[in-house]
Amino acid sequence: MRPVSVHALWLAQDDPKKNTAVLASKRGDMRLHKSIKTLPKRGIILEPLCGKVFGPEDHALLNEQNGALVGLDCSWAHIEASVESVMKRTRLQPRMLPLLLAANPVNWGKPGMLTTAEAMAAVLYLLGRREQSEQILGSFRWGQRFFELNKEPLDAYSKATSSEELVALQFEFFDLDHLRQGDEVS
Repeated sequence: MRPVSVHALWLAQDDPKKNTAVLASKRGDMRLHKSIKTLPKRGIILEPLCGKVFGPEDHALLNEQNGALVGLDCSWAHIEASVESVMKRTRLQPRMLPLLLAANPVNWGKPGMLTTAEAMAAVLYLLGRREQSEQILGSFRWGQRFFELNKEPLDAYSKATSSEELVALQFEFFDLDHLRQGDEVS
């Protein structure tokens, strides 16, 4: 089985020396794009605001139909404006991830605050591409910790038979009402 084609649209909103997409691209684990025009035309773009979770219904596009996996790499501080700008100009299918815990040093333990490399690794894991998933995070000191922190949800999510089931599974691992209330307070 050929590897999934992995890309990131880098909007250069943070330090390139610490950016996981930039570092993963230097190792050859994903292709970095600075322009929407150079992105693949077919596939999934991960962006956390779309409201539609990446689920089993999306697997064939990446596994069998040669679609690409694209991560929107931008600063969490500019996420809304970045998503709005990019999604107006691409035909890639927007998807978000089910909740997972970040293992990166900046957002360690925060639900959903993943780096681009963590997000790409999560999708590959859900697709059953464990080796490619581990390769993406392999050279980050905290990379293996991502899989350890999220083992139970990742395994459960990867066995879901529909997006609806996958969304419902989040309640088994995360108190979503508590998270929403916490977001409103901060």
